Amino acid sequence: MITSTHNNKLKEIRKLRMRKRWRERSGRFVAEGEDLLKAADAAGWRAVERYVAAGSGLAGTEVEPKLLESASGIASGTRALAVYEERWAEPRGPLCVYLHGVHDPGNVGAILRSAQAFGASSVVLGPGSADPFGPKAVRASMGAIFGVPVANGGDLPGTKIALVPGAGTSLREIAPAGDVTLLIGAEREGLPDEVVAGADQAAHIPIHSHSLNAAMAATVALYELGHRISGA
Repeated sequence: MITSTHNNKLKEIRKLRMRKRWRERSGRFVAEGEDLLKAADAAGWRAVERYVAAGSGLAGTEVEPKLLESASGIASGTRALAVYEERWAEPRGPLCVYLHGVHDPGNVGAILRSAQAFGASSVVLGPGSADPFGPKAVRASMGAIFGVPVANGGDLPGTKIALVPGAGTSLREIAPAGDVTLLIGAEREGLPDEVVAGADQAAHIPIHSHSLNAAMAATVALYELGHRISGA
């Protein structure tokens, strides 16, 4: 059982949680909470290390509960956390989501969750987007990080549809034929002009207010496109 705050494995967990460069160098990340670990198990992800609060009855290396809480990024603490190897895929269809400049990790995680819910085949991280394996993104994904292939750039498949507030065709009017990549930009800045210019089509979500945040816009667009593609 781990009983020392100076334990090297606990130090490693803190570094993986708090330092993006450390995650990039090691190729590993941390998932916290029993629900996330169950999602990983269900998706066939094997943990490099698994830590549980002593006396919890859970499987893994036991840690004195207060020490596990101190290593956790969850305010209320956790009874279980695990370290996993990052997995990167190539962009794939039939429904791909491309994120450009979506720098809020909570939005990235929420988009992953929606991508899984509406059957997206992959999520591609473009320039300026948050680390999908960072702790906030992993938590916000609610386990989708283990179920949706994530790519770091690459060739985008199919017809590229840029989501642009108030511009182009209404998303309701688009009938996808073949693979589609949905392009999503940052909440305030949106997609850069050159990205929109490089798309095959621009589309907007008809709304009564000025805009939606990136995660909400992606969710609505994925709902609109996902069921049409799956029903094709």
